[in-house]
Parts: sequence; C-alpha cells; structure tokens
Amino acid sequence: MSASMLIKHNSPFDLDNHQAYENWRNEKLDNYPDKAEQLIVEINDPMQLTEAEHQAIAQRCKKTNMTVYISKTKDNPDKRIASTLAEQFGLRALDKNMGADDDGITSLQVSDIAGRERYIPYSDKAIHWHTDGYYNKRDQQIHALCLHCVRPAHEGGINALLDHEIAYIKLRDENPDYIHALMSDNAMTIPANIKDNVIIRPARCGPVFSISDIGLHMRYTERAQNIEWNDNPITREAVSALENLLHSDDPHIYRLTLQSGWGLISNNVLHDRSAFTDVEDSSRLLYRLRYFEGLNLHK
Repeated sequence: MSASMLIKHNSPFDLDNHQAYENWRNEKLDNYPDKAEQLIVEINDPMQLTEAEHQAIAQRCKKTNMTVYISKTKDNPDKRIASTLAEQFGLRALDKNMGADDDGITSLQVSDIAGRERYIPYSDKAIHWHTDGYYNKRDQQIHALCLHCVRPAHEGGINALLDHEIAYIKLRDENPDYIHALMSDNAMTIPANIKDNVIIRPARCGPVFSISDIGLHMRYTERAQNIEWNDNPITREAVSALENLLHSDDPHIYRLTLQSGWGLISNNVLHDRSAFTDVEDSSRLLYRLRYFEGLNLHK
C-alpha cells in the first residue's frame, strides 16, 4: 500500500480534499517568518528552560518546525547540554547510527577515524540539501533533529534551512501530481552501502513525503550519486522542481551560521551546509542528535 493511500480523507494531505488543504495552507502561511532572525530564541540554561523560554521555542517550532536557540554555554563541550534540552520536548529515543559516539550523539568534526573518512559530514566539504536518516528503515525514520555548536569553523559552515511543510506547499501548488509521485513507495531508493564486498547497509526504498501520527514527514537527499529515482517523467519533473526551489532565493529559506552555544531544534527540516575552513587548535565541532520521536510542543 502506498504512502498516499494511508492518508485519512479529512486530512489536508489528501490530494482530493482541496478545502482541507487550503485551510491548512492558509493557516501555515499566515504570518510565516521570512527572516532567520525570527527563528531565534535567547535562553539562559538549556538544561533547565524557564516556562517562557520553553513556550517561545515551542511557538516557533509549531509554526516553522524549527527554532534556533542562543544559550550562554559558549564552548562548553558537555553533550548533556543538547540532550537535556531535547528531553524537555519529549525527545529521548536517539538513533544510535553508525557514525554516532557510544552515547548515541554524533560529534560532527573533521575526522580521520577509520570508517568515517568516507563520509562528507566528517570532512570540511559542503553537504547538499537533505533530511537526516533518509537511508533508515521505514520503521526507524528520523522525526526530530538537534544540532548544538561547541565551536564554529574559522570560516564557512553556513547552514541553509527550509521547513519541509513549506516545500510540500510549494510543490503541491505548482502541480499536485508532484506530490502524488513523491509519495510513491518507490519514489527514492538509496543503494546498498558496500565496503570490501561486505554489505554495511542494504538498499532502502521509500517515499519522499509520507504521513504518520506525528504529521508530514520528508525523506530526501540531493546527492547526485548513489541514489535512484523512480524512472518516470512526473517523478523527474517533481525532483527538478524541488531542486529549483532549494536553489532559489525563496524568503522561506533561512541561512545562518551557528556560533558557540547556539543550536537548532527541529522536526528534521531540510538543511544543507557550506564548505568550511578550520584553523589549528580550533576545529569546528557540532553535536548532532537524531530522534525517532517528533517534538512534543505541549507542556
């Protein structure tokens, strides 16, 4: 059964329910932020948010699926800063992926550790648009993502961010058939990860957009190699339209550079990262936390 067939009839994501979609779309776009600065919430102690701080973060996440926080922790390397903040929004089930440290949190930095040298997140190269965990099993999708900056790069390392619900709206408004194609169960396949004739991860096939109890979910990567798209004209058009959006000057695409003590808490929105340059004794370090739950924004 395809992802589109699982949508309830009264859902705004039902392509036949135009009124429900229009109502949801209008509410979503009403007073939607058009500047990255509008995502920012200044907080004192990330490990113990005040009620007002929690509410401010939740308010932005309800609207845009993301918030950027500025804390006073500066370059404190304690990983509990990020994980305890996330716990205050119901996030506990960490995806202990292959690149994660023993505690399930990933240290994103230039690395020559065996096994990591093959992967761009552990280099200073640019990372194209994606959502996290797009190669995960269908029942282990990443619904929330947190990034916490200990040290920024000397130069570069800029993140671009786009709410996946906005991407859905832009594509559906352009052509609803794009959504239908991207909800196909074989829309996007990530081939198996094989090293030295050993299968590290099997091929993973699934939709780009899907619906769960949490809401709209997006699984996407812009990588040009090691990816297979459903080979039909409408899927190719849909992917091209999405790429055009991601490389446009759309005001809903935010760009910023996380500084020491800053972080992003989100429902796994679309994001990228520019290339960066480190200096000796002060290398870029971010913690990445991937969660199977979505944000709980009700306290």
